Amino acid sequence: MTVLKILQYPNKKLREKAQLVTALNQKIQTIIKDMFETMYEKNGIGLAATQVGIPLQIIIMIDIDHDEKKIVLINPIIIKKNGNIKTREGCLSIPQERAFVNRFQNIIVKGLNEKGEKKIITAKGTLSVCIQHEIDHLNGILFIDRLSFLKRQIIEKKIKKNKKNENNI
Repeated sequence: MTVLKILQYPNKKLREKAQLVTALNQKIQTIIKDMFETMYEKNGIGLAATQVGIPLQIIIMIDIDHDEKKIVLINPIIIKKNGNIKTREGCLSIPQERAFVNRFQNIIVKGLNEKGEKKIITAKGTLSVCIQHEIDHLNGILFIDRLSFLKRQIIEKKIKKNKKNENNI
């Protein structure tokens, strides 16, 4: 297994929409294993393939409310959503930044698992938020896009300042 490089905002590849996975082959299995290795290495709870420069509709996560059960969703689609929840989110592609984001509290999502079997997951709370966050990545959307203009500007200024400071070291 390999730890993959996580793309960092403002990398333009984070804004690309992922393509449908059309065949589950050994390459896809390796991508999924490497994504889990990467997520664990970076202490994340979810990761989208687009975050590691792979423009395919694959998301992985652990359900932190249920024994850190591994979840893989390929070509995920939210088919039902309700309720609202505001939670503090972070992102491996925007490290050190967190903000409160409005999401749906409950969702039903369908997709395929790593074996190509159809899966329907009913998610609430943290898992619901994580799935929505990762599906956003597949559509080129970052959590900062869901913030008010002012909050987003503040975060973007901090990111630019941190990048400038890194370049001066």
